[in-house]
Amino acid sequence: MYRTNTCGELRLSDCGKKVTLAGWVQRLRKMGGMTFIDLRDRYGVSQLVFDEASDKELCDKANNLGREFCIQVTGEVRERQSKNPKMDTGDIEIVASELNILSPSLTPPFKIEDETDGGDDLRMKYRYLDLRRPVVRKNLELRHRMTILIRNFLDARNFIEVETPILIGSTPEGARDFVVPSRMNPGQFYALPQSPQTLKQLLMVAGFDRYFQIAKCFRDEDLRADRQPEFTQIDCEMSFVDQEDVLEIFEDMARHLFKEIRGVELPPLQRMTWQEAMRLYGSDKPDLRFGMTFVELADELKGTGSFSVINEAQYIGAICVPGCANYTRKQLDQLADFVKKPQIGAKGLVYIKYNADGTVKSSIDKFYDAEQFQVVKKKMGAKDGDLVLILSGNNANKTRIQLCSLRLEMGDRLGLRDKNVFKCLWIIDFPLFEWSDEEQRLMATHHPFTMPNPDDIPLLDEHPEQVRAKAYDFVCNGIEVGGGSLRIHDTQLQEKMFKILGFTKERAEAQFGFLMNAFKYGAPPHAGLAFGLDRFVSILAGLDSIRDCIAFPKNNSGRDVMLDAPSALEPGQLEELQIKLDLKK
Repeated sequence: MYRTNTCGELRLSDCGKKVTLAGWVQRLRKMGGMTFIDLRDRYGVSQLVFDEASDKELCDKANNLGREFCIQVTGEVRERQSKNPKMDTGDIEIVASELNILSPSLTPPFKIEDETDGGDDLRMKYRYLDLRRPVVRKNLELRHRMTILIRNFLDARNFIEVETPILIGSTPEGARDFVVPSRMNPGQFYALPQSPQTLKQLLMVAGFDRYFQIAKCFRDEDLRADRQPEFTQIDCEMSFVDQEDVLEIFEDMARHLFKEIRGVELPPLQRMTWQEAMRLYGSDKPDLRFGMTFVELADELKGTGSFSVINEAQYIGAICVPGCANYTRKQLDQLADFVKKPQIGAKGLVYIKYNADGTVKSSIDKFYDAEQFQVVKKKMGAKDGDLVLILSGNNANKTRIQLCSLRLEMGDRLGLRDKNVFKCLWIIDFPLFEWSDEEQRLMATHHPFTMPNPDDIPLLDEHPEQVRAKAYDFVCNGIEVGGGSLRIHDTQLQEKMFKILGFTKERAEAQFGFLMNAFKYGAPPHAGLAFGLDRFVSILAGLDSIRDCIAFPKNNSGRDVMLDAPSALEPGQLEELQIKLDLKK
């Protein structure tokens, strides 16, 4: 046995015990004839004491240790004279009598501490060292606990966990697939699943009326802080249910997780339509931790002054920022520069300062009289001391999205996006289709298997863009954590969906014939939902990025810098797969 105890469990009640610990040297301090070592393992840190007066040879051996040496120590537990209340083991120390070096260590490239000096790339290259840091390890422990809670919750409600294949056929209708060549079938490729969507629907046809899976998913898409090329879903499907059944059970699950993990009691969740979310927040994942809802000012400003930009705009929207009328010209110029960034794309920003002394100052005050600014003030619900920020444009939704970015920026500047406050809601009644400028056609907003709202089915033929979906998203603090929908279980309706999406009958049959054929054998009404496990963990852990709750994540270029992947294949491997490369210069 390498250890009798862990480095995090000994207390005053253990004084006098002879114990053996094993772990890594976190730091070493020499004070006179004494050497103190902080020994760390997964469970905590214990202080070791080596006394030159009682055993000089052992003390010299300890003095030659370096950071991250892996060692085994035997000694006696005693009460510390100078206690450390910040440590769970801060009341005791171990007076060492034996020291065994299990494995020496090179000097690590960064400090293995909560506050480290390693940048992202360096930490990812040496991720196995980064994972020794308690702050990172705790995120993975939280992830583990969440998956246990999820499994137990769903198991108690008759869900059965089923593993679905990782090697499947390509379904390019969604994000880009990762493809895997087949040696036994030259020139043919598997795809890695973007989600187990069609497979879980087949499980419903098979009679598994409640399914779940902690499922690996793969999407070859551009990355950001909340995206990885491979990620994990809490994937669920149910038969003989309607939308309300699904929302109820998974709201209960979310409530259970928040209570168990963070001690937070979630109230009954608000339901907001997609139309309302876009109108008030310019986003289908609104952050409700603060106000500043959008107010439309077309009636109040259009045609009431001589400012052509406003008069020619199709949409005029504004937010009221409380208590910011004291913003300087420099601060206002910074906001104008912010909305003009290429990723936001606004052409300019209009401000109205309703000063605390009752005066008004605006970037457009030479175009409007004082009375008109008072009309705007009333419409905005602004008070003296408030700042009104206005954006306008010819495309309402595009301008709303720009205004959303400005709203979130003001929320950040004012410290209104507290990571310890949780505001969750359901977004419902999504459009069934959205227009793709790239493809120049209608695309499925979620996926082609989403059930149209029964009230809107007559619109499918003439006005598909007006059709609402029986779809829903779970949103927390401005982040889409999960989403799902009722599914089509009728072959004819599914064929109509494919036709609207531009599928030929042959292509639909080739890609999804197996599903439509299955629907002919008594398919039950069914619906599902999937939570992004990585995102859910990151929210509950208070992280800005999902990378720190994934053991071995990729960087923003989709590379694993530790394994140096992806990498080129050996010529012999390519030959065996009958693949020739013709790379663009």
